[in-house]
Amino acid sequence: MSRRIPRLPSRLPVDPYVLVLIGTVLVAAILPASGAVADVAGGASTGAVALLFFLYGARLSTAEALDGLRHWRLHLTVLACTFLVFPLLGLAGGALVPYVLTPQLHSGFLFLCLVPSTVQSSIAFTSIARGNVPAAICAGSFSSIAGIFLTPLLAAALLGDDGGGFSAEALLRIGVQLLLPFVAGQLLRRWIGGFLTRHKKVLGLVDRGSILLVVYTAFSEGMVAGIWHQVTPVRLGALLGAEALLLASMLALTWYGAKRLGFGREDRIAIQFAGSKKSLASGLPMASVIFGAQASLAVLPLMLFHQMQLMVCAVLAKRRSRDAETEPGRPGAPVPPPEDREECRRAGGATAGESVPAG
Repeated sequence: MSRRIPRLPSRLPVDPYVLVLIGTVLVAAILPASGAVADVAGGASTGAVALLFFLYGARLSTAEALDGLRHWRLHLTVLACTFLVFPLLGLAGGALVPYVLTPQLHSGFLFLCLVPSTVQSSIAFTSIARGNVPAAICAGSFSSIAGIFLTPLLAAALLGDDGGGFSAEALLRIGVQLLLPFVAGQLLRRWIGGFLTRHKKVLGLVDRGSILLVVYTAFSEGMVAGIWHQVTPVRLGALLGAEALLLASMLALTWYGAKRLGFGREDRIAIQFAGSKKSLASGLPMASVIFGAQASLAVLPLMLFHQMQLMVCAVLAKRRSRDAETEPGRPGAPVPPPEDREECRRAGGATAGESVPAG
């Protein structure tokens, strides 16, 4: 009996915020900040990153994430995919230098492999595919918490001089701009968490505006330094091809690897969508701190990968949903109970991934 070939959605998800980010890059290319303006923009960008991570810490419910420890095998699997398998594939991409990727583009390619997973889009795609939504919530939360500490350390260890290395200055910058604000937000969460929840939409605009400032500052520095002549159309196409191969590899490894580990269908869906994606909202400000003046080339691979993962996972989630409906002996896929849907909604607004649409 022939298997029906799934049709592509009539509209592939093009994240509007990615379009705004591209517009910001174009503004930086035409009107880059320089001189005294660059100094002001750099100072404002530093403050914006600290504010972002303070808000991330204040929103992220560690207690809710710890409630999911009973499903520890699933969460360890997602963490291993995010912070072990992805970095290994990123290191393997070094074989593409210099014939396919420039050393600078490979540094950005490797960096995207080090950032934490998304939260919002992992939840959304897991829900569409009829998977384990509560597990996706907890897995995304664990990844966000771990990424605050692991991403800078992995970048320092694997990127060397390209990422600032283990110098005292780099570690102090990471501590002051990332870790200290995040910890402060966590400590103050019990007093300001309600306020942040009530004003979630307004603060979401603050998040997005801060990230736009970070992107403008980074790409302005790149324009002034004249580094964009390295990104030819051929190099850009090669980067997209390498990222497509990276995403396809992770989607296959998370799906079939989870099956070999004995996970059921719903858990495998959560593992696939939480373990194969990367967070633009966390990665962009981290790159500005870790890479400094070279951040513009470092964030380009992450921006491209973000949009690619949305488009591919949207198609895949719909296919998984149809597979659930036609599964023998299964008249329909389970719909998360009301309390899980409410947890999904609250978790989406309590993490870094919610700040940018779809992750």
